[in-house]
Amino acid sequence: MVYVVPFDDSPLSRTALRRAGEFASAMDEEVVALVVVPPSTEYAREKGWIDPGEPFDADRIARGLRTVVREVAPDASVEIETTDETDYRASVTTDVVRRIRQTAAELDASVLFVGSANAGSVTTPVTSVGSPVSDDPQYDVHVIRHADPDLAD
Repeated sequence: MVYVVPFDDSPLSRTALRRAGEFASAMDEEVVALVVVPPSTEYAREKGWIDPGEPFDADRIARGLRTVVREVAPDASVEIETTDETDYRASVTTDVVRRIRQTAAELDASVLFVGSANAGSVTTPVTSVGSPVSDDPQYDVHVIRHADPDLAD
């Protein structure tokens, strides 16, 4: 079995990664931190991956996120995915969700550990990947709704 953790370096995704590592250790399973980097300067700034005025560099963002994953869960492997430019029919969040679901299927994920305050809620913000990812019946979902204080920004 593979535990997949969509990871964006938010406090909730860091907590999800830590918890997946704890479960995997107890169950002798593999953890894959899934980082999706869309080609969007605005998205990267919203996530805190780049500072205002800093140019978008997907490779640098991926290296930085890979480093954080190793700090939080040293035994986890890291899968870096990118998306294409978003066309007029979709949003960046939709593209990220699509890539998470595709990669989880390719990895034959048994459990997704999703850090989201909104996954499964009746009302969800458009920018959250939690609810759409948690709707997929191909895997179980462990939702992290509260960040560990020592992993917060």
